[in-house]
Amino acid sequence: MPANFVLTLSCADRPGIVAAVTTELAALDANIAESNQFWDRETGTFFMRIAFTAPEGVGRERLEKALKPAIERFGMRTSLIDQSVKKKILVMVSKFDHALLHLLYQIRVGWLDAEVVAIVSNHEDSRTTAEYEGIAYHLLPVAKDKSNKLEQEDQVIELFHNTGADLVVLARYMQILSDRFATRLFGQIINIHHSFLPSFKGAKPYHQAHERGVKLIGATAHYVTPELDEGPIIEQETARVTHALSPDDLVAAGRDVESRVLARAVKLHLENRVMLNGKKTVVFG
Repeated sequence: MPANFVLTLSCADRPGIVAAVTTELAALDANIAESNQFWDRETGTFFMRIAFTAPEGVGRERLEKALKPAIERFGMRTSLIDQSVKKKILVMVSKFDHALLHLLYQIRVGWLDAEVVAIVSNHEDSRTTAEYEGIAYHLLPVAKDKSNKLEQEDQVIELFHNTGADLVVLARYMQILSDRFATRLFGQIINIHHSFLPSFKGAKPYHQAHERGVKLIGATAHYVTPELDEGPIIEQETARVTHALSPDDLVAAGRDVESRVLARAVKLHLENRVMLNGKKTVVFG
């Protein structure tokens, strides 16, 4: 059967890049379904994403061989993804489960094409949800004095590799990851946080926002880096609020925004629509 692939590439911008790639795909009788490109004039870097269907008998090995001359000629950094292979997600959550539940629902209805291979938590609260969904639940608590933090993170990394996971999703996981953890899985961890950061750090950010009379709340999904909440941004959304809303109303509105933003960021990543560009991202919607 024909197979669907996504090719992403980046390299120094120069004439002939698109022609070199599409000529090779045409020679294999591949049909391009979607093509997006961006030239970052500040850095001189070219980014491209091509979704295409390869005819029967043309697999990854043949595609890589055909594209190799163009890749070497332009010094491309590339990724070739077979879309028939379902991506695997490891979700980490603490007590607030709204983002987790939204992800599971979007997978159930087919909007997210992925499989949650494990749920990791430092609390028992989501075990019932995991059992209902038939997902392995791993209780890996962190001591109050953080004395077992590195050991706990090593267990998570081992689980990530043993399950064959492609992505870690922090669905309101209320623990700060170590620099070592963030570095080892860079580009493979997505976090969600309220967009008040850094203005309203610490406990009860929505209550702090209420005290300051904010008019907009929101959420930001980003890749995790050693710098806390400073990773490349994937997706954001805001919602207008008024003085008439209580702190609990703000929390409720925030839950809704956080859930949607995280799910969209995960979808963009799973479909290979996000490319890292230094401290920023190029997102082909």
